[in-house]
Amino acid sequence: LNFVNTYKMKIKFIGGVGTVTGSKTLIESNGIRILIDCGQFQGLKPLRELNWEPLPVLPSSIDFVLLTHGHLDHCGWLPRLVAQGFDGKIFCSSPTMSIAKLILLDSAKIQEEEAERANEEKTAKHEIAEPLYTVEQAQEVFPLFRTVKHNQTIQLDAEISAKFFGSGHIIGACSIELFLEGKTLVFSGDLGQDDDVLMFPPIKPKKADYIFMESTYGNKIHPEEDVKLILETYINNTFHKQGTVIIPSFAVERAQTLMYLIWQLKQEDRIPNIPYIIDTPMGVDVLNVFYSNLNWHKLSKPQCEEMRKVFDIISDYKETIETIYDNRPKVIIAASGMMTGGRVLGYLERYISRPETTLVIVGYQAEGTRGRKLLEGAKELKIFGKYYDVNANIVEIESLSAHADQKDLLNWLSELEQKPKKVFLLHGENQPADELRIKIQEKYNFNCSVPMIAQEIEI
Repeated sequence: LNFVNTYKMKIKFIGGVGTVTGSKTLIESNGIRILIDCGQFQGLKPLRELNWEPLPVLPSSIDFVLLTHGHLDHCGWLPRLVAQGFDGKIFCSSPTMSIAKLILLDSAKIQEEEAERANEEKTAKHEIAEPLYTVEQAQEVFPLFRTVKHNQTIQLDAEISAKFFGSGHIIGACSIELFLEGKTLVFSGDLGQDDDVLMFPPIKPKKADYIFMESTYGNKIHPEEDVKLILETYINNTFHKQGTVIIPSFAVERAQTLMYLIWQLKQEDRIPNIPYIIDTPMGVDVLNVFYSNLNWHKLSKPQCEEMRKVFDIISDYKETIETIYDNRPKVIIAASGMMTGGRVLGYLERYISRPETTLVIVGYQAEGTRGRKLLEGAKELKIFGKYYDVNANIVEIESLSAHADQKDLLNWLSELEQKPKKVFLLHGENQPADELRIKIQEKYNFNCSVPMIAQEIEI
């Protein structure tokens, strides 16, 4: 009898499809299961509720997790994965490990605080509100991390290897090349802009049979604008009204970019001598990651140190309360970037109804987040169960995004030596993903599709 091997590699899209959060792609090959990213869903309630659902496979049956970078929507479900039985290795770059640890601890702390608040105020839908995971569960992830050097090939199995290479976006972020069954699969992870203020441009893949690519801004071109001038104008205009500038910011890389720009404006004497405050418990820790990973970004150590001196960095919550009730004009950079939680909510409660306040949005705002609602012109905002009138001036600096725009995304595909068999577009809402699909087909004539959540393909 001649046995024909009809087994095919299976790829299942568990998250980060049709939306920009919850990134999880499962690859099954010859009995080995690999999960690319393990992110938390954010934004719309039906998406957030998916965080409580079990995976379609037992976590204990997954052998490896390969992590592209440390943002919550890419690593934030790891504590659930581990709590439910995963005990394999989690591979990522060294800065990604540092950032993921900070983000998981911060997320767990926020989850615990929100559950506690819901129980105290009896606002929980269930009898007792529980956090998605605890600080203790987040810490149980840490021993599983293994770091990989830039461009180093690692053997996961006798016939499976992986290589991580820089994708810009945030410190430590990588695209991943996975080689198995004689095929090369490339996962872009989140791609940064080609001309980012702090990060190096993403490295372009040279060969790939299958590409799994982000499409967050697949339908947008970031405006070419003088970011420093815009920031200077917002700060000065708000100062003249004796108001407060609030910049909700991701604690990783966005906050450092803003620090760099404000430091430059201060050096050039273009903005007033008022308090410039970083209020995120992660602020100092992330700066330390920048100090200890100088080869991953454009800043020198002296620049990092000089930049730091311009800011008051708050870590203690008592200082946050004092700052909230200090009515002097000031600039606040506080997490979270989409205003889904974190210290920024305390500032919004006090300042969002004041017409002299300027709220500057500088990053992607997922569907269902407070940030998206404000961009869409919301007249009121719900914070901790109460509604607040929105009288503040809501503005956006689009070009400060950590994500590549349509032009950069198309450019990322420009050095492929041969046509890939297929490109799958992930990590985008349906319209941006579909517009990018059309552009890729027009420009390169690549076979390109947008998968659905829970879809499984064989290759």
